[in-house]
Amino acid sequence: MNRQSPIALTRLSDSGQVLADPARDIRGRKVRDRDGNDLGKVDDLLVDGQQHKVRMLRVEHGGILGLGATHSFILVDAVTNISDDTVWVSESRDRASDAPRYDPDLVDESEYYESLYGYYGYPPYWGAGYVYPSYPLHRF
Repeated sequence: MNRQSPIALTRLSDSGQVLADPARDIRGRKVRDRDGNDLGKVDDLLVDGQQHKVRMLRVEHGGILGLGATHSFILVDAVTNISDDTVWVSESRDRASDAPRYDPDLVDESEYYESLYGYYGYPPYWGAGYVYPSYPLHRF
């Protein structure tokens, strides 16, 4: 069986790349769940180096001024709306907070991505027939 593997993702802030339209940069915006509950703020965007598309939002929550904060990942597929200061996602706060955690020292990156897509119930971006979400448009 010839199974595709996920493409390694890079944090946008580490990539040297910029968004084609800086007005679409959602880093720093609040993240709210489908009921309006606060999930944190977009700390960074994870992009794949092959197609140059955002695949996940890195969401920071807790802590003070970034100290003691934790991070979770939300798939770009779950984004339902973006305003000037808020990103809305289709998941509930409880569902997002129970998502698999990523620890680069303990978890293989490709296995983690696979578990995250499975957890949220979206087809993985590396799979056959995957269609990138039409909204929001996150293309470099």
